[in-house]
Amino acid sequence: MDHTSLYKNTLLNNVIPFWEKNSIDLTYGGYFTCLDKTGEVYDTDKFMWLQGRQAWTFSMLYNNVEKNENWLTLAKHGVDFIRKHGMDKEGNFYFSTTQEGKPLIQPYNIFSDCFAAMAFSQYAIASGDDEIKQLAKKTYLNILKKKDNPKGSYEKSTGERPLKSFSLPMILSNLVLELEGVLDEDEVNQTIDFSINEVMNVFLDKESGLIYEFVRPDGSHEDSFNGRLLNPGHGIEAMWFMIDIGVRRKDKQLIEKAADTILRILEYSWDEKYGGIFYFMDALGKPPQQLEWDQKLWWVHLEALVALAKAYEHTGRKELMDWYEKVHKYSWSHFSDADNGEWFGYLNRQGEVLLDLKGGKWKGCFHVPRAMYQCWKTFERIKK
Repeated sequence: MDHTSLYKNTLLNNVIPFWEKNSIDLTYGGYFTCLDKTGEVYDTDKFMWLQGRQAWTFSMLYNNVEKNENWLTLAKHGVDFIRKHGMDKEGNFYFSTTQEGKPLIQPYNIFSDCFAAMAFSQYAIASGDDEIKQLAKKTYLNILKKKDNPKGSYEKSTGERPLKSFSLPMILSNLVLELEGVLDEDEVNQTIDFSINEVMNVFLDKESGLIYEFVRPDGSHEDSFNGRLLNPGHGIEAMWFMIDIGVRRKDKQLIEKAADTILRILEYSWDEKYGGIFYFMDALGKPPQQLEWDQKLWWVHLEALVALAKAYEHTGRKELMDWYEKVHKYSWSHFSDADNGEWFGYLNRQGEVLLDLKGGKWKGCFHVPRAMYQCWKTFERIKK
């Protein structure tokens, strides 16, 4: 089977049916994300960022693949739950609620907000609902307000050692393209300029060619656990956002620089002994603070496949396709569950399944379907 058909078939006949069948809460609305390997629900809490991600997925498929009424209904199922139960009075999004929608954990960062905004935006395009469109814009502007202090009153650090986080410019570079239909052109361009500069000039280290997770406010490096932290999957995922921006702006230089960075991160973070990409690393090779540093995670490998396919599409460089084949072979032989559908999320360093869940507190209906869709469409274009 060629790549185009593999990704298309897996998305439409395996991954999406798994979530359609197992994750819909018909009693209280929203979705269950804690699904075991066969799709049985093992915990009923609702995590707002995963509710947003799943509502986004079904809206995106409705908008881009086919006008399937069931997908629109399932997207509305999530959007309604988020609107009704996901926000506090100020419009900040809780981290989690009970099955019924009673708030459990306060809005302690802006990721729930980001995925709610993405869901609202795609759903507004799908449904033509103007009220949701305005809510998407309002949520986005609220995120920008919190940009310099994403955790707000829930910030635990004393401010004695200020570091800024890569996840903010990274997520904004994708979010702004998602919300293009909702925002003014100036707003879009301002956020794109901010993101390119932060990602490619501030967090991308000129000497090593690696992306750091944290830098000091002036962009310099700090010799501490967080200051040396690398999250290879994050860096690689951000590079395909940069390629999308490069394509949009016809910026060949940005695309080439993103392709170089993908290769550099992979060279640094590939496990030569067992294969696969490490989850966390230390930029100076010191012991990382994360005990799970050597695990192999589904999203890291999927984002690498998307990034390599896109980088190859726009540069035609052979080493990108060589790396693509290497990551493809590892990912499909280790994460894909031929018996029960969907992908496992967590492998140990040796590549054995560590947790056989299909969804939980951190894994939902997002990275697998999004990557299947992105790779399907990229290989379709490459073939043409």
